Amino acid sequence: MKRYDLVIVGAGPAGLSAAIEAAKNGLNVVVYDENSKPGGQLFKQIHKFFGSKEHKAKIRGFKIGEELLEEADKLGVEVVLNAIVLGLHPEKELTIKVEEEVIHVKGDTVIIATGAAENMVTFRGWTLPGVIGAGAAQTMMNLNKVRPGDKVLMLGTGNVGLVVSYQLLQAGCEVVALVDAAPRVGGYGVHAAKVARTGVPFYLSHTIIEAEGKDHVTGVVIGEVDANWNIIPGSEKHFDVDTICMAVGLSPMSQLLKSAGCKIVEDPKKGGVVPEIDELGQTSIPGVYAAGDVSGIEEASSAMIEGRIAGAAASEYLGYITKEELEEKIKVNESALDALRQGMFAPKNRGKLLEKTEEGVDISMNLLKKGYLLEEEVEKYPGVTKQKGVHPVIECTQNIPCNPCQDSCPKGCIMVGKNITSLPVVDTEKQCIGCGMCVASCSGQSIFLVDEEFEEGYASITMPYEFLPLPKVGDKGVALDRSGAKVCEAEVVDVRKAPVFDHTNLLTIKVPVEMSMKARFFKN
Repeated sequence: MKRYDLVIVGAGPAGLSAAIEAAKNGLNVVVYDENSKPGGQLFKQIHKFFGSKEHKAKIRGFKIGEELLEEADKLGVEVVLNAIVLGLHPEKELTIKVEEEVIHVKGDTVIIATGAAENMVTFRGWTLPGVIGAGAAQTMMNLNKVRPGDKVLMLGTGNVGLVVSYQLLQAGCEVVALVDAAPRVGGYGVHAAKVARTGVPFYLSHTIIEAEGKDHVTGVVIGEVDANWNIIPGSEKHFDVDTICMAVGLSPMSQLLKSAGCKIVEDPKKGGVVPEIDELGQTSIPGVYAAGDVSGIEEASSAMIEGRIAGAAASEYLGYITKEELEEKIKVNESALDALRQGMFAPKNRGKLLEKTEEGVDISMNLLKKGYLLEEEVEKYPGVTKQKGVHPVIECTQNIPCNPCQDSCPKGCIMVGKNITSLPVVDTEKQCIGCGMCVASCSGQSIFLVDEEFEEGYASITMPYEFLPLPKVGDKGVALDRSGAKVCEAEVVDVRKAPVFDHTNLLTIKVPVEMSMKARFFKN
C-alpha cells in the first residue's frame, strides 16, 4: 500500500490549489481525479474571472487551470487521472479504481475536493435526447468543440445559466430564450446585460411545462407561474428548439465524506448536504479536510482560496509548518476570501431583494426582470458620464467584487477604491486616451468608450466583441440597444486586436450622435 503525506480527491481548482500549497511546504502529495483531464470546471470556463489580481481577475478560467497544473507539476505533485475513489475508510485509507485496477492508498492527511453535481428538474419529456445540463453543454463546446444544438432554450438565470448562454451564442447557437421560475435574475447583472443586448429575451416567473418530440427534442412549452409556483392558465408559450439546457443549481458531492463518518449537515445556503467543517476546512475527523464546492457552492475563485487554506492546514497538522506560519497564511487567504464574499451577492444577501446599491443608487428592477437597464436608468450610476472627446461609460450597476478596470487604466481615469465591491467611478479631471484597456479588462463586458465628437453628426462607440467572424473596417450593419432591439444603422470604423486584450476584441462603430447612449451591440 502506497503512503503519502497528503491524498487529495479532485483535481479541480480547490484540489490543485491545496496540492500546490502543501507541496510548497514540503509534503509528498498525490491527487486523484475520475476524469481523463485535470482541472475540473476550469477548462470549461472561457470567460474572464471577477475579483482582483489576487483572485486572478480578468484571466480566463482555462488559463488559470493551465497555470495551476504547471505549478503543481514543477512542485512534483503526482496527479492520477481516470481514478475513481470508491471509499474513504478509517485511518485515512482510500480504495481507488485506477483504469481497471483497484488499489489502496494511505494518507496521513486527506483533502476532499470533489466539487458539485448539476441539479435537474423534471417535466414532461425531460428524458428526451436534447435535454442537457449547462455543464454538459460547456463540456461539449469548450472541451470537445461540439455545438450542443442549433436552437437552445436555457432554464436558469444564475451565473451558470447566463455565462453558458453567452458561450452558446459564441459557438453559433441561437438562444431562443432564458427562462427562470424565480421573479428575478439570479446571476450578475453584467452577465445578463451582455446576453440581453444580443437580442435574447428573458422570461422570469416562468418554467418549462413540456419538452416536445418523440425520439429527440423538437420544441418546448413554457408557462408563467404565480406566487405559489402554479402555472397560470393561458400563459403558455411555445418555442421551436432542438436543445433544452438546464442551469438550475448545483449540489455538493459530499458522499465520500458521509461514508467516512464525517459529521454532515443540511445547509440550503451552501447548496444542500455538506460536511461540518471548522475555519480551516477540517471535518469532524482530525486530518480530513474539505475544500471547494463540496463544502458549499461558490465561485471557482473562492474554491482556490479554500484549497490553499486546507493545504496549509494539512501542512501544520503534520508539522511541516509552525502554527504561527499557518496563522499568517490563513490571515492572507481569509482576507482574500472575505473580499469575494462581500457586496450584493454575499452569502448573507442570498434570497434578499436589495433595492439600493451600497452608494444609495436605486437598483434597476428592469435589469433584474428583463436583463437590461432602461435608458433613463443608466446615467444614475457613477461610471456613466458625459465628457468631451473619447471617454469611458461604465454600465456596472451592482456591488460585485471586481476591480480590473481600475488597475488597467494607465491614466487613472477609473476609480473603485479600497472596497472591491464599490461601483466604479470615472474621474472627469483625468483625460482618457482611448487605449481600450478598460474595455478589454472588464470581466463583465460592461465598459464602452464613447466619443460624441467623432464626426459631425456622428459618435463612435468602442465595445467588447468576442464573436466570430470578426467584422471588418467598413462593414455596415445595425446597432442594437441594451434590450437587443435595432435602433439605427452602424458602420465599423475600427477593429483592434492585441495579445494584452486576451481575445476580447475592441470593435468601434459609427452611429448618429443621438444614439451614442443607446447603441451597445453590432450585428452585420
